[in-house]
Amino acid sequence: MSSSQQPASDENAVPDTQLGLTEDQVELLRHGQQAVAAAAGSTSSRAASRASSQGLLLMDSSSLTALGRHFDRVMQSIQQRLEYLMEQSQIVTLSVYDRAGNLIDNADAEIARYNDILVQIDELELDFDRISHIREIVRGFRQRAEELERELERSGGGSSSSRRHGHSSRRSHGHSSSSGKRRA
Repeated sequence: MSSSQQPASDENAVPDTQLGLTEDQVELLRHGQQAVAAAAGSTSSRAASRASSQGLLLMDSSSLTALGRHFDRVMQSIQQRLEYLMEQSQIVTLSVYDRAGNLIDNADAEIARYNDILVQIDELELDFDRISHIREIVRGFRQRAEELERELERSGGGSSSSRRHGHSSRRSHGHSSSSGKRRA
């Protein structure tokens, strides 16, 4: 029986280069035929292995069925791997999206913090300008007070210090009020 199968196998063998396929397709067919032969271990599989090593493709229905099943299994394996990788891709995408969302939230918080700092800087600069202005006013009052004290000392050299101080104080207050009215 094996001798009758062998000639049938050889009769049904076609050179794989004459099938009108690309080199890649021929290589896949040869590889598939060898994989089927290695898995089966029967007389027909030995014939398939021999045919494959000689650059032939067995064209009988049982060989083609086995080859078709092999490629079905290969495709199923590829499909499972694709599905796994797609799931992993979605996980990575969601992870990146979550991290990006967190980055955006963190960036929003930092921007809000930065804006608060800018507001505080503006307030401090305004306070600084106000204090600087008040300091200049105080300097002006001090200079006027010193000038008045010098004038009083020159004009009324014999007056007592307590009287001078009281007099100066009154003049200073009067000056301050009129100065305040002018600036306001």
